[in-house]
Amino acid sequence: MKTYRVAMLGCRKRGTVAARAYHAHPRIDVVGICDLVQAPLDTLGDELGVSARFTDLDAMIRDTQPDLVAIPTGTDFHYPLAMRVLEHRIEVEKPLCTDLAQADAVLAKAQEQGVRVAVHHQGRVGGAMRAMARPYREGRIGQLRYLYACGKGYYGGYGLMNIGVHQLNDLIKFAGHCRSLTATAVTDGHLITPEDVVPSPHGMGTIAGERITTTLQFDRNVTGSLLMHRFPTRNSAGFSIELYGTEGRLVWSGPGVWWLPTPHFLPDDEHGNWQALAEEVPDHFDPHSAVALDEYWFAEEWVQALDDGRDHEASGFEGQHVMEIMMGVFESAAYGKRVDLPQAQRDHPLVRWRREHGLGDPAPMPRPCKEWLAAEDRRLGRRPQG
Repeated sequence: MKTYRVAMLGCRKRGTVAARAYHAHPRIDVVGICDLVQAPLDTLGDELGVSARFTDLDAMIRDTQPDLVAIPTGTDFHYPLAMRVLEHRIEVEKPLCTDLAQADAVLAKAQEQGVRVAVHHQGRVGGAMRAMARPYREGRIGQLRYLYACGKGYYGGYGLMNIGVHQLNDLIKFAGHCRSLTATAVTDGHLITPEDVVPSPHGMGTIAGERITTTLQFDRNVTGSLLMHRFPTRNSAGFSIELYGTEGRLVWSGPGVWWLPTPHFLPDDEHGNWQALAEEVPDHFDPHSAVALDEYWFAEEWVQALDDGRDHEASGFEGQHVMEIMMGVFESAAYGKRVDLPQAQRDHPLVRWRREHGLGDPAPMPRPCKEWLAAEDRRLGRRPQG
């Protein structure tokens, strides 16, 4: 069985988490790591025992000849880095961009070069999602009729670009692609205005909306809701995804996955008892290691996809559709209309909206989230919420 060679472009928090999973997989060799800053480069290299350390990505690719290049960097760096990596005809792991025009260009370049692209939405192929998928495929909730997802309490627009990308990719795993949507975005208690369009924390593009509520329309009369609402305290385990069927329900919420063998839930109903489902774990995964299970599953799916000569389940095309949904959310909220997908206009709708009102780019804001939230509260004339 072939062993695949992986090079890591980025050695900070996300790079470390992903690299550990690739390193632990028995059919993957991490052959090189790259970062502009020496300290994280050496820290990760020492942990994994990788001596091939680079500060220049072209040199890393030339010297290591990888099968796959992972790009776990800030979102605003994905587009230029992906376009450079694709010049080398290398598999690119994470091309998520800040607007549709960039995503389109990355996928077009990949097709031109004859290489595959995946988006690092690890939850879609992770242990919890597999635990939900099995009873769903077995028909244990009947016919799907409605899906629901909510975030972790981040500022709405930032939450959409951060955790929302994962949840949307999870939803389309079951419902297929979204055909239309309507969204409402509120900031400081009022519908958003062009002045409420701001740069996102952590370089995730242009956003708007402190609280965003979206209704999604899929094929086969399936509808869904996505809530990205800011709360005073964020809860990393507070996200949830729920599938409603004609005969039962499935939910993934923070610590676990459950199945309800009836579509009707009442706390005192003897038929309304949720049954816990165990996450699926690969036979060769070490649960006592520092490797995250969903990250390991993402690496395993890459191995299987490369073996089969097919796209990763979280392919670039799925990631592009997720971006279409997110840009559709901003467009619907800004213009107060239903948006059909895919969009004919591929530029960022919030940037377009501001320009139509005679406004240029929004003023710069801090990159770290905590400082960003404080600056946004000051912009709105209120005390920081934390």
